[in-house]
Amino acid sequence: MTGTRSTGRRERLRIETTAEIKRTALELMGSGGPDAITLRAIAREMGMTANAIYGYFATRDDLVTALISDVYTALADAVDAAWAASAQDAPAQRIHAWAHAFRDWALANPEGFRLIYGDPVPGYQAPAGGAAPDAARRVCVGIAALADVAWGGAEQAYGDVDFDWDDFDPGLLDKVRPAFPALPPAGVALALRIWGHLHGLVALEIYGHLRAQTLSPDKLFHAELTHVVGSAGLDA
Repeated sequence: MTGTRSTGRRERLRIETTAEIKRTALELMGSGGPDAITLRAIAREMGMTANAIYGYFATRDDLVTALISDVYTALADAVDAAWAASAQDAPAQRIHAWAHAFRDWALANPEGFRLIYGDPVPGYQAPAGGAAPDAARRVCVGIAALADVAWGGAEQAYGDVDFDWDDFDPGLLDKVRPAFPALPPAGVALALRIWGHLHGLVALEIYGHLRAQTLSPDKLFHAELTHVVGSAGLDA
């Protein structure tokens, strides 16, 4: 029994320390940019020896991969939950729910947003297949779902746009086409256009550019989202 309790305590301590290392890495990135993520700097911040931290992450890239996996998965969980909770027969509301969940998550996790969508960590080499392939696929499919639910109303406005499958990255199509086999190339283009509107405003806000221009970035985001939904032929 004593051995079991001791093993349990060590495992809890390891879990807690691993979580603290990740939090410290994101805090350092928030204050000093992606260059600040080094194992030695994290060890110094936490009062650990450099050798001790290598027992948790053998390399800086291992830590960055774990961080990306964590934050990307959290984002995917947030937007998937918002989508699942929205009414299936109300496409405009579903788009609003997904988009606002994306923005809310980004504002609550600015360092995480910057890590996966903004500032590359210098010299970082992701593992084969990416740092968070499942989360990346889920978010990508979520974006395509926005176009899919809008396509019934948007086809008249966007259906004659000259796109074909060769206009898109095969990796993107490998994610989108199995999930939405009826969505045509113009529908995939619409997904990217919607993504550009949403991601663009959120990125401007995360990097502090909107705050210098407007006191109501939330109002601006909602207005742009309403315009996007309306342009797709849906009632906002």
